Amino acid sequence: MKQITPKSWLSLVLCIALIAAIALTAMGCDKAENRNPDTTTSGQNENPTPPPTVKGEGTTVFYFNVVDKDGAVTRFEIHTDKTVVGDALLELGLIEGEEGPYGLYVKKVNGITADYDVDGTYWSFYIGEDYGMTGVDMTNIEAGATYAFKVAK
Repeated sequence: MKQITPKSWLSLVLCIALIAAIALTAMGCDKAENRNPDTTTSGQNENPTPPPTVKGEGTTVFYFNVVDKDGAVTRFEIHTDKTVVGDALLELGLIEGEEGPYGLYVKKVNGITADYDVDGTYWSFYIGEDYGMTGVDMTNIEAGATYAFKVAK
């Protein structure tokens, strides 16, 4: 039978300590920003997000969010047969604006006005989480995608 030396014991203890440290580190990596914002650790909803308001009729469905200057979000589920985001939103009365040299200059979204000439604010268009590289009147609808207008300054 092989005898365990103090050096072997020390190696074994250090190995176990290292494994415990790795396990504790992995458990501590679950920060609050990585958790689903609609749930808490108890599994209950503290700030439930209301379902989106359904607007329009048609076979194509996409989502549209409006973020006002205070950060409040209004969500819509858009049903349309249009092929361009701007056309669908104009048809439903969710956006208003005027034609400019670069396309539709949106000044009103969901009844909220943002006019750079008046107060230095404007509506910025987003495709998913990214700032839109095309205007709302030049963006083709992708079924299931989310588009948004956010007040910017």
